[in-house]
Amino acid sequence: LVLSRGSCVNVPVSESFAQESPYVLDWDGSRWWVTHAQAGKVEVSLAERPKWYDSKCRSGKKMTQIGTLQGSYLGIYPTKVCEFWQGPNKENCRYCSVGLNLGIADAPEKKLDEVLEVIGRAQAESGITYVDFNTGHYVDQSYLDVLEPILKEVKKRTGLLLGVQTPPHPDLDRYRRLKDLGVNRVSFCFELYDPKRFVEVCPGKARFYGLDRYLETMDFCASLGAKQSIREPWVTNGEIIAGLESPESTMAAIDRITSVGAIPTVCVFRPLIGTDLEALTPPKTADMVPVFRHLYEACMEKGLPIGLAPNIHVSLVLTPDECAGLSDRAFAWQRIKNRVKQWAVHRAVYGQIRQSEPALV
Repeated sequence: LVLSRGSCVNVPVSESFAQESPYVLDWDGSRWWVTHAQAGKVEVSLAERPKWYDSKCRSGKKMTQIGTLQGSYLGIYPTKVCEFWQGPNKENCRYCSVGLNLGIADAPEKKLDEVLEVIGRAQAESGITYVDFNTGHYVDQSYLDVLEPILKEVKKRTGLLLGVQTPPHPDLDRYRRLKDLGVNRVSFCFELYDPKRFVEVCPGKARFYGLDRYLETMDFCASLGAKQSIREPWVTNGEIIAGLESPESTMAAIDRITSVGAIPTVCVFRPLIGTDLEALTPPKTADMVPVFRHLYEACMEKGLPIGLAPNIHVSLVLTPDECAGLSDRAFAWQRIKNRVKQWAVHRAVYGQIRQSEPALV
């Protein structure tokens, strides 16, 4: 669904918990509304299905097996399945469904030409400005080796903003290299700040990496953003899941992330069909409001660059700038500064996209 101001929402309908939702989607013959018995209704619209979703690459693969929109940006999982899903004693994160999807909804292997072809169509027809590349765990820690040539070629041909989400690499200089390649965002999904819950929910990550390594790598990458370029912005995210630990622990994680200049990405736990936590109840909205209010206020207090990139609306999380309505604090000066930065970033990003070679279509 698309809400006011272009905010995108991925709405669960298949999962059993959705039947308990107090929200109802209604069609009055001309418009869509989300209604709540006690809170009234708001108008929404359905996100238009991209035409390229029904197309195939020249290789014959469906384009949606290479990448899909996650709101207004393109998400690509370019490599093999996370190895925590493999072997007789799987150590995958208990909430995760990647191992259930890769090879079915998502192609297990994606060639560079296929990636470029899909990006080109998404750029031309969906107006994307950002592509997010995601990998899982590999024992040999080769995930950045696989991504670097793809990132280099995509940046050269398109000028789009690029993001990387992988486990923390032991060689921190690799992140300097990513920045030099034109990567604009790195993200580290440690998911839970409570050490005990981290081990329970993310056994593979806890054994192979440990929470401290995630935090230390995040800290280092955040330090690389001390000198920013409007033309090639650099952002570090720490990603956490609200609803799998106490709200107090999630808010402590927000404080830890923002303390080093990184920006929290907070998603709400959603028990997906087929996962180990399928039967777990998602958190209540009332318990999440203070968490997302704190997310916005912590980012504004630290003067972090939220909401600056053009045409990025995320369907799976509530971004910090989208939480402004939950706070009664004005942050007037910080909001003025962000608007000026936003104008400069928009101009630089669209200028770079126009100057780049056209992507392969």
